[in-house]
Amino acid sequence: MTDSPARPIRVFLVDDQQMVRAGFRMLVDSQPDLQVVGEAGDGGEAVERLAVTAADVVLMDVRMPRMDGVEATRRIAAGPDAPRVIVLTTFDLDEYAFAAIRAGASAFLLKDAAPPDLLSAIRSVHAGDAVVAPSTTRRLLEHFAGTLPEPGGPAPDEVAPSLASLTDREREVLVLVGRGLSNTEIAEELVVAEATVKTHMSRLLAKTGRRDRVQLVVLAYDARLVIPGS
Repeated sequence: MTDSPARPIRVFLVDDQQMVRAGFRMLVDSQPDLQVVGEAGDGGEAVERLAVTAADVVLMDVRMPRMDGVEATRRIAAGPDAPRVIVLTTFDLDEYAFAAIRAGASAFLLKDAAPPDLLSAIRSVHAGDAVVAPSTTRRLLEHFAGTLPEPGGPAPDEVAPSLASLTDREREVLVLVGRGLSNTEIAEELVVAEATVKTHMSRLLAKTGRRDRVQLVVLAYDARLVIPGS
């Protein structure tokens, strides 16, 4: 008896330009392990359709009429069994991309990314891997530092009560993630095995309810464990 083939990764497309969606559909559907399961022309339509359409990964434009991709990402990410969202932007340092990452997106890519890069990003995000390096996320946060919590605001545990359950070492790892370090760099910093860092990462994600490394970086800044410019 042979194993049944793995189910294709279900991709949902959101862009207000029909030609752009058509191009993405052709690219995604050309891959045996990927399948477009739906599309929408704006964020509001995306939220409505994803309520009744099972998807694993959403390719989300952020600059759209009616409801932009930031608000759509926030609503989609808040739902049960939410798909992972990849934000597509025209500009490297884009306030929309920044806002979407804080709203729950797992990654952002430039719209002119090479097709292999886009396909790789879909597969990586679906597997729970980081597409955007934490250092790049930190650069976004630093660039838009004016929108981050000010020193002297609520205590970290008030911003994210889940932080109270972290051990001292887990909190230390969270700070290093927020600073943009990779697992290898964290292992070197703490003089531990990389496998140990991966274990701490898994526990951090479980305890904080964050879905991926990018969201841990945002958490570290929101909780003021990492201060812009530090």
